[in-house]
Amino acid sequence: VQLVESGGGLVQPGGSLRLSCAASGFTFSRYAMSWYRLGPGKERELVAIISSVGGSTNYADSVKGRFTISRDETKNTVYLQMNSLKPEDTAVYYCHALRTWSDYWGQGTQVTVSS
Repeated sequence: VQLVESGGGLVQPGGSLRLSCAASGFTFSRYAMSWYRLGPGKERELVAIISSVGGSTNYADSVKGRFTISRDETKNTVYLQMNSLKPEDTAVYYCHALRTWSDYWGQGTQVTVSS
């Protein structure tokens, strides 16, 4: 099982990034997918989640209206489009796959928002 995140980096405030998480080794379509983040001196935060069926989404209040989670079943990939980035969005972003009785984590990708 692998979850491989990519797309992180350094961006100026107000900028955009798109994170990707490529999944393999399990039945992607059966798992709810989410993004978490761990910022400096902060607790881990659930940023966004998308269901396995129907693609319903939910977001942390801190990112509503700025971030969009989506999934591509043909590519076994989940995305996080991040717009209007703020310095407080600086964190390591982790991809997570969840189904009853099993879950998997990626290794994380660093996002730094700074001028």
